[in-house]
Amino acid sequence: MLRRAFLTRVPAAAALVGVGQEPLPAARTEPSRHAQDAWYDELPSRHRAVFDTWLADHFSGALGFASNWLRINKEEYGLSDKDLGLVIVLRHGTGPFAFNESIWTKYGKIFAGRMAAADAKAHPNPTTNVYAARMAAMAKQGVHFAVCNLTTRGYSRTIAEEAGAGDADAIYKDLTANAVGNAHFVPAGIVAVTRAQEYGFALVSGG
Repeated sequence: MLRRAFLTRVPAAAALVGVGQEPLPAARTEPSRHAQDAWYDELPSRHRAVFDTWLADHFSGALGFASNWLRINKEEYGLSDKDLGLVIVLRHGTGPFAFNESIWTKYGKIFAGRMAAADAKAHPNPTTNVYAARMAAMAKQGVHFAVCNLTTRGYSRTIAEEAGAGDADAIYKDLTANAVGNAHFVPAGIVAVTRAQEYGFALVSGG
């Protein structure tokens, strides 16, 4: 009698505490897609990475690691450019590196005086785009550059005020018309970093 009474109580108790029940799956939400980000879909999807950069004196290292990512994927995994989707985000202190040498000839000193760096005294900002050729070569390998529009607009206003080189809108058009290959002017670099992850890009922080 006692044994039967105990066994009849166990299922009821189990039901109360949820023992033996499978948890309900959490509702899964997918990120929204926006027209400004559609270009991410144009890049290869077999392997994807996004390098976030924002300090001028760390940019060389970021480009070096990005180059290593490409090289090792090719040498050790037998992959090609068509397999590798790589985006480098240029924002804040690295934004001006998105522009070609003709722009730097005009505004290089202003860029150098304004670009954020971890230690500008130890590693002064350049007054020419010392990375232009390197970035052009990477663009030929299929690398794309997400350029912060907030940064670009900010420099447009600064140049208009400091250099008296015309109105900010005209300077903005000049900057965007002289960008490196495979450049995309995104609404904000920090947003581009998060959007890239939503499109399946693994994040690498380049400083």
